[in-house]
Amino acid sequence: MERLCGAGIVFFFKGKVSEKLQKIFNGFAAGVMFAASIWSLIIPAIDMETEQGKIGWIPAAIGILIGVIFLVFSDYILDKSINNKHKRNKMLGFAITLHNIPEGMAVGIVFASALNGNFGVDIMSAMALSIGIAIQNFPEGMAISLPYKSENVSNKKAFLLGTLSRSS
Repeated sequence: MERLCGAGIVFFFKGKVSEKLQKIFNGFAAGVMFAASIWSLIIPAIDMETEQGKIGWIPAAIGILIGVIFLVFSDYILDKSINNKHKRNKMLGFAITLHNIPEGMAVGIVFASALNGNFGVDIMSAMALSIGIAIQNFPEGMAISLPYKSENVSNKKAFLLGTLSRSS
């Protein structure tokens, strides 16, 4: 639902979205997604590991490093396979769609842990994670649909591409 609202922003613009305004929207989206990653995923992962008496930052750092390597490799592969004027938008759409997989896994694991009483996770923590991810889905829809709007794609198609990026 929140992705629909974010992608629906395209209906408020006639013609192209100015490059300056698009940079503002992308900066907003990046800030929200960065904050959600830190507070809803990385810090809880570090806290869970620390509560078990282990060095908390090591698994989180390894996970981030693996993610960076995977994205660099994906960028290289996609760079070779996409050759048209929407290349940047398709790569952004791919990255956002792809990151929904670990997002969905994180929500599922936290709710399963809360229901089973594992790792000291309670239902409120699981709800907080879900709400954090839902909040960041709004700018994700916007970040995908607005660049297409700027390339003279119809509002309906830009909206559809922004909402289809949700895979979990």
